[in-house]
Amino acid sequence: MNVDEEARKALADGFKDIENQFQLPGPFSDAVLSETERTIDACDINGRPKWREGRRDATDLPLVTLDPASSTDLDQAFALDEDGSSIVLYYALADVGAFVSPESVIEQEAWHRGVTIYGLSEKIPLYPKQISQWAASLLPHEKLPRGNAISGDRPAVLVTISIRPDGTIDLRTIERVICASRSKLAYDTVDLDTIPHLNEFANRMWANETARGAIRVEFPQQEVVSDPQAPGGVRLELRARNHAESVNSTLSLAVNLAIGDLFLQNQIGIFRVMDEPTPRSIEQLRRAAHALDIRWHKEETLQDLQRRMDPANATHQRFLLDARRSGGRATYTVFAPSKKPWHSAMAATYTHATAPMRRLADRYVLDLAECLANQRNPTADFLEKLSQLPEVMLRYETRANNVDRAVIDLLEAVALQNRIGEVLIAEVIDTEASIVQTEEAAIRTRVQKLPKRIAEGQKIRVRIDGADPVQRRVTLTFVDIV
Repeated sequence: MNVDEEARKALADGFKDIENQFQLPGPFSDAVLSETERTIDACDINGRPKWREGRRDATDLPLVTLDPASSTDLDQAFALDEDGSSIVLYYALADVGAFVSPESVIEQEAWHRGVTIYGLSEKIPLYPKQISQWAASLLPHEKLPRGNAISGDRPAVLVTISIRPDGTIDLRTIERVICASRSKLAYDTVDLDTIPHLNEFANRMWANETARGAIRVEFPQQEVVSDPQAPGGVRLELRARNHAESVNSTLSLAVNLAIGDLFLQNQIGIFRVMDEPTPRSIEQLRRAAHALDIRWHKEETLQDLQRRMDPANATHQRFLLDARRSGGRATYTVFAPSKKPWHSAMAATYTHATAPMRRLADRYVLDLAECLANQRNPTADFLEKLSQLPEVMLRYETRANNVDRAVIDLLEAVALQNRIGEVLIAEVIDTEASIVQTEEAAIRTRVQKLPKRIAEGQKIRVRIDGADPVQRRVTLTFVDIV
C-alpha cells in the first residue's frame, strides 16, 4: 500500500497493539510444526498417501475453486451437472482430519485458536500453513509451490446435493473421496458464464431464499484505500460485494442448509442460530432509512426492504451496514428437543460446514454429517467434543469480532488523523448514547455535545476534533443540523 510514512507506522504499531491487547496467538510452536512435518511425511504425499485407503476415487470430477486471487487456503472445490430438471452440485471440502488426528498437538492448538483471524498485516491461521495452504488445500497441481513434486490429488469430504427448478434442495450423498481440482479461479477475473449451470444454480438458490423469507444482505465492507490525493495518503471507502462472490456463496449456503436439515432429521448436531431483530432495532432502522431517503412502506418487512436494496448503491450500502449492526447475534448450539434450531436471517435450520480449515467447528460438522449420511453412529467421545464446541466457538469468534472492530477503529483513526477540523455529514443513530454514523465511509462513533432536541434519524454536521491511532479513537463534535 502506497501510504505516507506516518500512516504506515501508525498502522504497523496499531496492529501490534491489537495483537497484544487481545493476546492473539503467535507463530506455531516447535512442537506443532514438528508434528506437522511428521504427519505430512507419514502421509507419504510424494508417493501413495495413506489417506487414499478407503476413499472413492473422484478425480474424474472436473472440480474448480473460486476464491480471492491471492488465497491459498482453499476449503472448497465444486463441479455442476444436470440430472433431468435438477442441477447437481458436487462440493468437495478439504478433509483436515486426514492430516490432523484427534489427540495430536496440532488439534490441541486448534482448540486454543478456534478460527482464522483476518484483518491484520498477516492472517493468524487455525492450522499451520503446511497443512492449510498446501497439504490439505484444494489447490490444482499447477498452483502448488515449486519444488513439491506431488500431484494435485487431495483428500476431501464430497457433499453431493441437487436443486430443483423451484429451489428445493435435496441431499444425495456425503462421502470421503480422493479429488483433484482442475483450476483455481478468482473472483475478479472469472467469467461466470463459462461455468455450466452456475448462474442457474444461484438463481434457484435465490428463489429458495425468497420462498423461505430469508434475508440476503450483501454487506459492504469498510476498507482502507491508498489515495495519494487524500490527507496522509489513505481514505476509507465501502466496497460492495463482488457478484462472483455472491454467486459462489450460494453453493456453500446450499450445502450448509442441506446438512442442517440432515442434523434436524436425526435430532443431533451443532447448529448456527440467530435471534430475530428486536422491535427497538427495527424502529432504529426505520429512522435510519428515513434519514437516507429510503422509502420503507409500513406494511413492508425488513426482509423485503433488504432484498430490494442495491449493494452497488452507496446510500443502500450504508443502510445494509446499519442492518448488519442492528440484527441479532449469530451463535452455535447443539440440538435440544425443547427448541428447534433456527437462524432468523436464513429463515431456516442452518449449520456451518464449508470452512473446515478456517473454523474449528466445521471439521466436526463435516465428520458428523458423513457419519449420519452413511448410517453410522458417532462415538461418545466425539459427541462430548461436539458439546464443548458452542462455548469454544463463542469465545474465539468473540475475540475475532473484537479484533475486527479494533482494526476498523484503527483504520478510521489513521484515515482521519490528517483531517482534523473538517466537517462531515452524519445521521443520528442513537440519541441516548449519542451515536452517529457518517455518510462518508460509514464511521459509527459517539458525537460530543449532541443537543437533546435532536431526533434519531436526523442528519447533522459533525466536526473531526480528534483522530488518535494509538487509542483507536475518533472524536466528533456536533456543529449544526443539516
